Amino acid sequence: MIISSMKTALRIIFLAAFLGWVIVWVLLPTKTYKQAWTPTLNSKLNSTYFGEQGTNLLLFTFPMIFIAILGCVYLHFQNKSKNMNSKRDVVTSNHLAFWRRPVLVMAPLGIVTAVELAFAAMFVLLLIWSLSNYLHVSFDHLHMHKAGEKVWQAKFRSVSLRLGYVGNICWAFLFFPVTRGSSILPLVGLTSESSIKYHIWLSHVSMILFAAHTVGFIIYWAMTDQMAQLLEWSRDWVPNVAGEIAIVFALAMWVTSFPRVRRKMFEVFFYTHHLYILYIFFYVLHVGTAYFCMILPGIFLFLVDRFLRFLQSRQSARLVSARILPCDTVELNFSKSQGLNYNPTSIMFINVPSISKFQWHPFTVTSCCDMEPDKLSVAIKREGSWSQKLFQELSSPVDHLKVSVEGPYGPSSSHFLRHESLVMVSGGSGITPFVSIIREIIFRSQNGSLNVPRVLLVCAFKNSVDLAILDLLIPISGAPTQTSKMQLQIEAYVTRNKEQPSIDSQKLIQTKWFKPDQTDSLISPALGSNNWLWLGAIISSSFVMFLLFVGIVTRYYIYPIEQNNNETYNFSFYSLWDMFLVFTCILLVSSAIFLRCKKQNSREGKQIQNSDVPTPTNSPGSWFNVADRELESLPHQSLVQATNVHFGARPDLKKVLLECTGLDVGVLVCGPRKMRHEVAKICSSGLAENLHFESISFNW
Repeated sequence: MIISSMKTALRIIFLAAFLGWVIVWVLLPTKTYKQAWTPTLNSKLNSTYFGEQGTNLLLFTFPMIFIAILGCVYLHFQNKSKNMNSKRDVVTSNHLAFWRRPVLVMAPLGIVTAVELAFAAMFVLLLIWSLSNYLHVSFDHLHMHKAGEKVWQAKFRSVSLRLGYVGNICWAFLFFPVTRGSSILPLVGLTSESSIKYHIWLSHVSMILFAAHTVGFIIYWAMTDQMAQLLEWSRDWVPNVAGEIAIVFALAMWVTSFPRVRRKMFEVFFYTHHLYILYIFFYVLHVGTAYFCMILPGIFLFLVDRFLRFLQSRQSARLVSARILPCDTVELNFSKSQGLNYNPTSIMFINVPSISKFQWHPFTVTSCCDMEPDKLSVAIKREGSWSQKLFQELSSPVDHLKVSVEGPYGPSSSHFLRHESLVMVSGGSGITPFVSIIREIIFRSQNGSLNVPRVLLVCAFKNSVDLAILDLLIPISGAPTQTSKMQLQIEAYVTRNKEQPSIDSQKLIQTKWFKPDQTDSLISPALGSNNWLWLGAIISSSFVMFLLFVGIVTRYYIYPIEQNNNETYNFSFYSLWDMFLVFTCILLVSSAIFLRCKKQNSREGKQIQNSDVPTPTNSPGSWFNVADRELESLPHQSLVQATNVHFGARPDLKKVLLECTGLDVGVLVCGPRKMRHEVAKICSSGLAENLHFESISFNW
């Protein structure tokens, strides 16, 4: 009861802080902000300690950092009370069902729900409002920057400048979706993977605005015979060269991120996107400290997350085994600490140094942390060059494979299990997110949980050999699995084979076991069992340290220089100091807390024993004749009995979904874009009010 009250109070504080932050952005381009707020706050904040950035630190940076810190506290309490059933949460979810319903399904944007469309519309209105107010204020106080300059030319320059201001608003939100360990995204029911599309939308909008800003100034300089401005690095004002370098890096990232380039040349996209470091550096040099403080929250939280991920990835994970399926899919099984908890549909990033030291790829977690408290599994389909090389490594006679991991990352709760029944639609390897869901339901059903949904799994495969991927529903770890206690129905469709193959032609499932190595460690939370509290400590401590250092440097270094020389301090040096202090504070605090937590994790890691390596096992990947599986375990038999295989047919998704009975049916889909869009359109059509679309897709 106390925890519930605290969570409610925290929600109210979050809402108040966020609304205040939004109000500041709404008022920013108005005369009220410039003529009333800014002079008043500047007089209250001693400029000898924070300079001109004090106001922006208070209004733009502090609210989101405050929300992130309290978000860590909220998520800590949520984890402590995750086993408590809350009927109120279920009722609230049902009331919000309309807002989760897809309202726009189209190729460029993907599947857009009502709440996403509402927030997107409000954000566009904010951009339009800001641009119109910026132009209104600037046109009232038009400044001629060159003798003989015409009014329309001055207005053209003003429009070009204000487009850059509006682009800065996009930057304020740009890094929140890509902060994987974010304490803000879970507060609104999002994960980094599911909100990548928001990062893409913001990137496109900001690039259009910045490109217009750049082209506009080049045209203005050409019209007014000031092309020399292209090469100017001003000491006292905005350095144009820094902005030009930043836009070059931004364009390189933008062009290589388009779907056609990204899918055909992923490595080009991957390595080019690391130019974001230089992009941020020159962008901040261009806009200066005042505007840097406006976009600092997203960058600050992203840097904290990125550095913690870097520290976690320096360790080699203990790879126990690899289950190689005949459908060119492998399940990697790792040892994990029992303090690492995650929810179904989580993902984990994997790096194999022997293949590439720099490439990290996300894969779906197929294990259930409750069913397998000391194991974590991911499924990998052989599709690209990286996975092809991984299969070559696994087929070679190696008894140890060095693997580094980041994560896992996923939803903060298993909200989709609130439904009376679940319909899960998958295509090909898109079934892997549903493996963890089914394992979670199996665990709950065999432990006497009353609120266990019925499950209908509709999966489509190209070839009959792909049916072997259903073997992933049974964990390799030997965890107790009683599928007979849950209501599970599997409808499998094989589109390219019109009849089942002969038993002799079926390949075997191979399991390869690896020997432990002393350098390996358990996969564990980067900051220990109290991960969220330690993350809140890092954010708060590093931010306070940053404020202290900024005050000290400004008061005892910059301010005396300005007083002695009777001139303003170098514009670019201000930005360099801010970037240096941000990174230094994050590095010092994160390293200290990570090393402390690492010692605690290492004690549990010592439990890895050099036990005998189990004998490799082979099992037939047949899902057709139960009689031919007499030696298989009972879980396999009950699973096969629940499976209907349809050869030479495709699922009639409209018929399947509209025939679903029950008042509350959750619909999840993962697979090709055409399949995802078809399911979303059926759920949004209004033909069946009991269908509730749950967006978990990893490819927008």
